[in-house]
Amino acid sequence: MTDAPASDPASVLALRRSFPASACLSRWTAPDGWDHRRFDWDAERPVGRLLFQTGRADVVEKYLEIFAHLVARGWSVTAFDWRGQGGSGRLTSDPHVGHGTDFATLIEDLRAFWADWRREAAGPAVLLGHSMGGHLALRGVVEGAVAPDALILVAPMLGLKLPLGPMLGGGIVRCMAGTWATRGVWRAREGAGSHTRQRNLTHDADRYADEAHWYDRHPELALGPPSWGWVAAALRSIASLRGDPRLADVSVPTLMLLAEADRLVDPVAAARLGERIGARIVRFGPEAAHELLREADPVRLRALGAIDAFLNEVAR
Repeated sequence: MTDAPASDPASVLALRRSFPASACLSRWTAPDGWDHRRFDWDAERPVGRLLFQTGRADVVEKYLEIFAHLVARGWSVTAFDWRGQGGSGRLTSDPHVGHGTDFATLIEDLRAFWADWRREAAGPAVLLGHSMGGHLALRGVVEGAVAPDALILVAPMLGLKLPLGPMLGGGIVRCMAGTWATRGVWRAREGAGSHTRQRNLTHDADRYADEAHWYDRHPELALGPPSWGWVAAALRSIASLRGDPRLADVSVPTLMLLAEADRLVDPVAAARLGERIGARIVRFGPEAAHELLREADPVRLRALGAIDAFLNEVAR
Protein backbone atom coordinates (compact mmCIF):
# COMPACT_ATOMS: atom_id res chain seq x y z
CA MET A 1 0.00 0.00 0.00
CA THR A 2 1.21 3.52 -0.73
CA ASP A 3 0.29 6.99 0.40
CA ALA A 4 -2.80 8.33 -1.34
CA PRO A 5 -1.88 11.24 -3.63
CA ALA A 6 -2.38 14.65 -2.08
CA SER A 7 -4.52 15.62 -5.11
CA ASP A 8 -7.14 13.03 -4.13
CA PRO A 9 -8.71 14.32 -0.89
CA ALA A 10 -11.25 11.48 -0.71
CA SER A 11 -8.53 8.84 -0.83
CA VAL A 12 -6.45 10.65 1.76
CA LEU A 13 -9.46 10.91 4.08
CA ALA A 14 -10.27 7.22 3.64
CA LEU A 15 -6.65 6.36 4.43
CA ARG A 16 -6.80 8.25 7.72
CA ARG A 17 -10.23 7.05 8.80
CA SER A 18 -10.28 3.38 7.77
CA PHE A 19 -8.41 0.66 9.58
CA PRO A 20 -6.04 -1.01 7.08
CA ALA A 21 -6.96 -4.56 6.12
CA SER A 22 -3.35 -5.75 6.36
CA ALA A 23 -2.81 -4.35 9.86
CA CYS A 24 -3.93 -5.96 13.09
CA LEU A 25 -4.65 -5.19 16.72
CA SER A 26 -3.69 -7.63 19.47
CA ARG A 27 -2.90 -7.67 23.16
CA TRP A 28 0.42 -7.61 24.97
CA THR A 29 0.84 -8.26 28.67
CA ALA A 30 3.54 -6.53 30.72
CA PRO A 31 5.52 -8.55 33.27
CA ASP A 32 3.32 -7.21 36.09
CA GLY A 33 0.18 -8.40 34.28
CA TRP A 34 -0.98 -5.05 32.85
CA ASP A 35 -2.82 -5.53 29.57
CA HIS A 36 -1.81 -3.32 26.61
CA ARG A 37 -3.30 -2.83 23.15
CA ARG A 38 -0.81 -3.55 20.36
CA PHE A 39 -0.80 -2.55 16.68
CA ASP A 40 1.17 -4.21 13.84
CA TRP A 41 1.37 -3.46 10.13
CA ASP A 42 3.96 -5.49 8.22
CA ALA A 43 5.59 -4.33 5.02
CA GLU A 44 5.50 -6.73 2.07
CA ARG A 45 9.28 -6.52 1.55
CA PRO A 46 10.61 -5.18 4.82
CA VAL A 47 13.89 -3.32 5.01
CA GLY A 48 13.52 -3.01 8.76
CA ARG A 49 11.13 -2.61 11.66
CA LEU A 50 9.98 0.53 13.43
CA LEU A 51 8.40 0.83 16.87
CA PHE A 52 6.27 3.97 17.01
CA GLN A 53 5.44 5.42 20.44
CA THR A 54 2.71 8.02 20.72
CA GLY A 55 2.25 11.00 22.99
CA ARG A 56 0.05 11.51 26.04
CA ALA A 57 -3.61 10.70 25.40
CA ASP A 58 -2.81 9.50 21.86
CA VAL A 59 -4.02 6.35 20.12
CA VAL A 60 -2.50 4.52 17.16
CA GLU A 61 -5.45 5.34 14.90
CA LYS A 62 -4.36 8.99 14.74
CA TYR A 63 -1.21 7.96 12.87
CA LEU A 64 -2.54 5.58 10.20
CA GLU A 65 -1.56 8.01 7.44
CA ILE A 66 2.02 8.08 8.73
CA PHE A 67 2.09 4.31 9.17
CA ALA A 68 0.95 3.85 5.56
CA HIS A 69 3.80 6.07 4.41
CA LEU A 70 6.37 4.06 6.39
CA VAL A 71 4.98 0.67 5.36
CA ALA A 72 5.01 1.70 1.69
CA ARG A 73 8.72 2.39 2.08
CA GLY A 74 9.43 -1.04 3.51
CA TRP A 75 9.25 -0.43 7.26
CA SER A 76 7.08 -2.80 9.26
CA VAL A 77 5.41 -0.71 11.96
CA THR A 78 4.49 -1.71 15.49
CA ALA A 79 2.98 0.46 18.22
CA PHE A 80 1.26 0.04 21.56
CA ASP A 81 -0.94 2.28 23.68
CA TRP A 82 0.81 3.35 26.85
CA ARG A 83 -0.57 2.05 30.11
CA GLY A 84 -3.29 4.39 31.36
CA GLN A 85 -4.49 5.52 27.93
CA GLY A 86 -6.00 4.34 24.66
CA GLY A 87 -6.90 0.68 24.72
CA SER A 88 -4.49 -0.13 27.55
CA GLY A 89 -6.79 0.65 30.46
CA ARG A 90 -6.93 3.50 32.96
CA LEU A 91 -5.12 4.18 36.24
CA THR A 92 -7.98 5.94 38.05
CA SER A 93 -11.71 5.41 38.43
CA ASP A 94 -12.33 8.39 36.14
CA PRO A 95 -11.71 7.12 32.58
CA HIS A 96 -11.37 10.68 31.25
CA VAL A 97 -8.34 11.62 33.38
CA GLY A 98 -4.85 10.56 32.33
CA HIS A 99 -3.07 9.64 35.53
CA GLY A 100 0.41 8.43 36.42
CA THR A 101 2.73 8.74 39.38
CA ASP A 102 6.10 7.53 38.09
CA PHE A 103 7.35 7.34 34.51
CA ALA A 104 9.66 4.52 35.57
CA THR A 105 6.67 2.20 35.20
CA LEU A 106 6.31 3.22 31.55
CA ILE A 107 10.03 2.69 31.00
CA GLU A 108 9.70 -0.84 32.35
CA ASP A 109 6.78 -1.45 29.97
CA LEU A 110 8.94 -0.19 27.10
CA ARG A 111 11.87 -2.33 28.22
CA ALA A 112 9.79 -5.52 28.32
CA PHE A 113 7.96 -4.81 25.06
CA TRP A 114 11.19 -3.97 23.25
CA ALA A 115 12.78 -7.25 24.37
CA ASP A 116 9.78 -9.28 23.17
CA TRP A 117 9.53 -7.34 19.91
CA ARG A 118 13.23 -7.68 19.06
CA ARG A 119 13.02 -11.45 19.48
CA GLU A 120 10.27 -11.64 16.85
CA ALA A 121 12.42 -10.74 13.82
CA ALA A 122 15.92 -9.72 12.78
CA GLY A 123 17.00 -6.64 10.84
CA PRO A 124 17.36 -2.92 11.56
CA ALA A 125 15.18 -1.75 14.45
CA VAL A 126 14.20 1.92 14.80
CA LEU A 127 12.43 3.61 17.71
CA LEU A 128 10.29 6.66 16.89
CA GLY A 129 8.66 8.62 19.70
CA HIS A 130 6.33 11.62 19.53
CA SER A 131 6.00 14.05 22.46
CA MET A 132 5.72 11.96 25.66
CA GLY A 133 6.72 8.96 23.55
CA GLY A 134 9.86 10.85 22.50
CA HIS A 135 10.71 11.57 26.12
CA LEU A 136 10.28 7.92 27.07
CA ALA A 137 12.20 6.74 24.00
CA LEU A 138 15.23 8.88 24.84
CA ARG A 139 15.05 8.00 28.52
CA GLY A 140 14.81 4.32 27.55
CA VAL A 141 17.99 4.63 25.47
CA VAL A 142 19.83 6.48 28.23
CA GLU A 143 18.85 3.89 30.84
CA GLY A 144 19.63 0.92 28.61
CA ALA A 145 16.02 -0.24 28.46
CA VAL A 146 16.17 -0.24 24.64
CA ALA A 147 18.99 -0.39 22.11
CA PRO A 148 17.65 0.77 18.72
CA ASP A 149 19.77 1.05 15.62
CA ALA A 150 18.38 4.57 15.20
CA LEU A 151 16.19 6.95 17.18
CA ILE A 152 13.67 9.50 15.88
CA LEU A 153 12.26 12.09 18.29
CA VAL A 154 9.33 14.18 17.06
CA ALA A 155 8.49 17.24 19.20
CA PRO A 156 9.84 15.33 22.21
CA MET A 157 8.61 16.23 25.68
CA LEU A 158 11.97 17.28 27.13
CA GLY A 159 10.52 20.38 28.77
CA LEU A 160 6.94 21.51 29.46
CA LYS A 161 5.39 24.88 28.67
CA LEU A 162 3.83 25.79 32.04
CA PRO A 163 1.51 28.83 32.08
CA LEU A 164 3.35 30.51 34.97
CA GLY A 165 6.84 29.39 34.05
CA PRO A 166 9.04 26.57 35.36
CA MET A 167 9.61 27.91 38.89
CA LEU A 168 6.18 29.16 39.95
CA GLY A 169 4.31 26.76 37.67
CA GLY A 170 6.34 23.79 38.90
CA GLY A 171 5.70 24.76 42.52
CA ILE A 172 1.96 24.93 41.92
CA VAL A 173 2.01 21.53 40.22
CA ARG A 174 3.84 19.93 43.14
CA CYS A 175 1.44 21.49 45.63
CA MET A 176 -1.64 20.36 43.73
CA ALA A 177 -0.22 16.88 43.17
CA GLY A 178 0.31 16.53 46.89
CA THR A 179 -3.36 17.26 47.57
CA TRP A 180 -5.29 16.17 44.46
CA ALA A 181 -2.99 13.78 42.64
CA THR A 182 -5.71 12.01 40.65
CA ARG A 183 -7.76 15.11 39.82
CA GLY A 184 -7.61 16.44 36.26
CA VAL A 185 -5.68 19.64 35.70
CA TRP A 186 -8.76 21.01 33.97
CA ARG A 187 -12.34 19.86 33.66
CA ALA A 188 -13.10 18.17 30.39
CA ARG A 189 -16.26 19.58 28.83
CA GLU A 190 -17.71 18.50 25.50
CA GLY A 191 -16.59 20.94 22.81
CA ALA A 192 -14.96 23.32 25.29
CA GLY A 193 -11.67 24.82 24.17
CA SER A 194 -11.60 22.80 20.94
CA HIS A 195 -10.31 25.71 18.86
CA THR A 196 -7.43 26.34 21.27
CA ARG A 197 -6.61 22.66 21.39
CA GLN A 198 -6.53 22.42 17.61
CA ARG A 199 -4.28 25.47 17.39
CA ASN A 200 -1.92 23.85 19.89
CA LEU A 201 -1.76 20.58 17.94
CA THR A 202 -2.08 21.27 14.20
CA HIS A 203 -3.09 23.89 11.66
CA ASP A 204 -4.90 21.19 9.66
CA ALA A 205 -8.54 21.16 10.78
CA ASP A 206 -9.36 18.00 8.82
CA ARG A 207 -6.54 15.99 10.38
CA TYR A 208 -7.50 17.35 13.78
CA ALA A 209 -11.03 16.03 13.17
CA ASP A 210 -9.65 12.51 12.70
CA GLU A 211 -9.57 12.19 16.49
CA ALA A 212 -13.30 12.82 16.79
CA HIS A 213 -13.96 10.33 13.99
CA TRP A 214 -12.20 7.52 15.86
CA TYR A 215 -13.49 8.48 19.30
CA ASP A 216 -17.07 8.58 18.03
CA ARG A 217 -16.63 4.95 16.97
CA HIS A 218 -14.55 3.87 19.97
CA PRO A 219 -15.36 6.23 22.87
CA GLU A 220 -13.50 3.98 25.30
CA LEU A 221 -10.22 5.10 23.68
CA ALA A 222 -10.68 8.82 24.38
CA LEU A 223 -8.78 10.51 27.19
CA GLY A 224 -9.10 14.02 28.59
CA PRO A 225 -6.80 16.10 30.80
CA PRO A 226 -3.77 14.82 32.65
CA SER A 227 -3.95 14.54 36.40
CA TRP A 228 -1.87 16.75 38.67
CA GLY A 229 0.01 13.62 39.60
CA TRP A 230 0.86 12.96 35.95
CA VAL A 231 2.20 16.48 35.40
CA ALA A 232 4.31 16.25 38.57
CA ALA A 233 5.65 12.87 37.43
CA ALA A 234 6.46 14.31 34.00
CA LEU A 235 8.42 17.19 35.54
CA ARG A 236 10.38 14.79 37.76
CA SER A 237 11.18 12.55 34.80
CA ILE A 238 12.29 15.48 32.65
CA ALA A 239 14.55 16.81 35.41
CA SER A 240 16.01 13.35 35.98
CA LEU A 241 16.75 12.88 32.28
CA ARG A 242 18.36 16.31 31.92
CA GLY A 243 20.67 15.55 34.83
CA ASP A 244 21.51 12.00 33.83
CA PRO A 245 25.29 11.72 33.21
CA ARG A 246 24.64 8.77 30.87
CA LEU A 247 23.44 11.24 28.23
CA ALA A 248 27.11 11.68 27.37
CA ASP A 249 27.31 7.99 26.46
CA VAL A 250 24.43 8.02 23.94
CA SER A 251 25.84 7.03 20.55
CA VAL A 252 22.73 5.88 18.67
CA PRO A 253 22.11 7.93 15.49
CA THR A 254 19.30 10.33 16.35
CA LEU A 255 17.01 12.57 14.33
CA MET A 256 15.08 15.24 16.25
CA LEU A 257 12.23 17.26 14.70
CA LEU A 258 11.25 20.40 16.60
CA ALA A 259 8.40 22.91 16.26
CA GLU A 260 9.85 26.21 17.43
CA ALA A 261 6.35 27.63 18.00
CA ASP A 262 5.27 24.62 20.07
CA ARG A 263 2.82 25.65 22.80
CA LEU A 264 2.93 22.37 24.73
CA VAL A 265 6.55 21.28 25.03
CA ASP A 266 9.73 23.35 25.19
CA PRO A 267 11.68 23.15 21.90
CA VAL A 268 14.62 25.09 23.34
CA ALA A 269 15.10 22.54 26.12
CA ALA A 270 14.75 19.73 23.58
CA ALA A 271 17.38 21.29 21.31
CA ARG A 272 19.81 21.53 24.21
CA LEU A 273 19.46 17.81 24.92
CA GLY A 274 19.61 17.04 21.23
CA GLU A 275 22.94 18.84 20.94
CA ARG A 276 24.27 16.92 23.94
CA ILE A 277 23.62 13.58 22.23
CA GLY A 278 24.73 14.73 18.78
CA ALA A 279 21.27 14.56 17.24
CA ARG A 280 20.51 15.79 13.73
CA ILE A 281 18.01 18.57 14.46
CA VAL A 282 15.41 19.77 11.96
CA ARG A 283 13.48 22.87 13.01
CA PHE A 284 10.08 24.14 11.90
CA GLY A 285 8.86 27.72 12.33
CA PRO A 286 5.45 29.33 13.01
CA GLU A 287 3.85 27.21 10.29
CA ALA A 288 4.08 24.17 12.58
CA ALA A 289 2.32 23.26 15.82
CA HIS A 290 3.03 20.33 18.14
CA GLU A 291 1.86 17.41 15.98
CA LEU A 292 4.35 17.72 13.13
CA LEU A 293 3.30 14.41 11.58
CA ARG A 294 -0.36 15.47 11.50
CA GLU A 295 0.20 19.02 10.26
CA ALA A 296 -0.77 20.63 6.97
CA ASP A 297 1.00 19.04 4.01
CA PRO A 298 3.87 21.55 3.63
CA VAL A 299 4.99 20.75 7.19
CA ARG A 300 4.04 17.09 7.22
CA LEU A 301 5.78 16.30 3.94
CA ARG A 302 8.94 18.11 4.98
CA ALA A 303 8.97 16.14 8.24
CA LEU A 304 8.45 12.88 6.36
CA GLY A 305 11.21 13.82 3.92
CA ALA A 306 13.64 14.24 6.81
CA ILE A 307 12.54 10.92 8.30
CA ASP A 308 12.79 9.12 4.94
CA ALA A 309 16.34 10.39 4.35
CA PHE A 310 17.37 9.34 7.84
CA LEU A 311 15.79 5.88 7.51
CA ASN A 312 17.47 5.36 4.13
CA GLU A 313 20.80 5.70 5.90
CA VAL A 314 19.75 3.20 8.56
CA ALA A 315 18.64 0.62 5.99
CA ARG A 316 21.92 0.64 4.02
